[in-house]
Amino acid sequence: MSESICDTSKRQRGIAPGTLWPSLWAFEDNLIAYGYRPNTVKNNLFVPRHFVVWLDKSKIAPDKIRDSTINRFIHHRCQCPSERRGRSDLYPSARNLRNLFRFVRFLTESCIIPVSVLPVTPPAKPVDERILIFLDWLRRHRGIAESTLITYRLRMERLLAALGPDPAVYDAGLIRRIILEESKVCPSRVKSMTSVLRGYLKFLVANGACRPGLEHAIPTIAHWRLSALPRYLVSSDVEKLISSCDLSTQIGIRDRAILLLLARLGLRASDIRMIRLDDIDWEGGTLRVCGKGRREVRLPLPQDAGDALLTYLNEGRPNADYDRVFLRSNAPYRPIDRHTLISNLVKRALMRAGITDAPSKGANLLRHSAATAWLRGGATLDAIGTVLRHRSASTTAHYAKVDIPSLQKVAQPWPGDLPC
Repeated sequence: MSESICDTSKRQRGIAPGTLWPSLWAFEDNLIAYGYRPNTVKNNLFVPRHFVVWLDKSKIAPDKIRDSTINRFIHHRCQCPSERRGRSDLYPSARNLRNLFRFVRFLTESCIIPVSVLPVTPPAKPVDERILIFLDWLRRHRGIAESTLITYRLRMERLLAALGPDPAVYDAGLIRRIILEESKVCPSRVKSMTSVLRGYLKFLVANGACRPGLEHAIPTIAHWRLSALPRYLVSSDVEKLISSCDLSTQIGIRDRAILLLLARLGLRASDIRMIRLDDIDWEGGTLRVCGKGRREVRLPLPQDAGDALLTYLNEGRPNADYDRVFLRSNAPYRPIDRHTLISNLVKRALMRAGITDAPSKGANLLRHSAATAWLRGGATLDAIGTVLRHRSASTTAHYAKVDIPSLQKVAQPWPGDLPC
């Protein structure tokens, strides 16, 4: 290496290198290869460098490093030549421990220290086999997303404890008692509990494990679906939102491409996260989207959204070996793996654009805004439902509430205005 962040006499301030110093250089190369910026590399190397020096002063050979060695280093009172001399609370911080464990994993993977030194994670809580079978059935037959299955698993743990081990003895009285008890414990959760229980009972019926029709014993929970008005932005605010991206940065180029796909096609955050490179048909001008329930559809790619997507791929996307289109902006560059990151992106764009009265601040805000604009532009509800991939026409009809001019044409006069 021509010039190492570690290998400078001014930074060492008299520190002796030690046995693992070449490994520290290799770790630095590893961080640079992952795309970390120089300042980030320097910060990530401070604790590993201190660890190497401490090992040398403690006369501990690499093959003698154990879990107890790591624990001693974490809690030792620092006497090493450093600008932070005497800080006994330096290493228990979350960031320093993360940097230390990253270096220890690197040494382990390089076969420099024993594998047994890797930080031990606590064993996961065992999951009931019945839950695992049910979740696998939902995954294969219903196309439920993994994030939703996590919620299902948590609900099922409570339900199975109340239902008992034998599905053959389940009856309507037991089902109703469980739901009523849940409504007393946590009323806000009871709606989702009924959905999970209904799905589990249907699964049992399909496998002949309980009597048919038992799912009808679940009491109905009051819920006025689609009773509120859709939350949307007017078209001028949507354009202001898109224009707020700084195209001189890679993050701004990426964010603009995402906002345009959300605003022009009404995509969900999960749709954005799952787009792959081969989903884009540049010659046909279409985008393949696989949404809820593994429903796949090809949508026309608008010109501005396509241009923004091409600019991101050519100028803003990090050079990483992933087939997902949108990647994180910070090293190590990985695909965006959580829906909340897309929603946070929209929230930051609202702040940049100075829109303080937005009815919501998530990715669905632009989906609702797109549907509302299409309806006011003359599109039919059927066409809107096709683009948004709604399973039920009643879901699309929800947007008719905001089409005030059309509603005025069919509105009946208020009885109080009629003569007696």
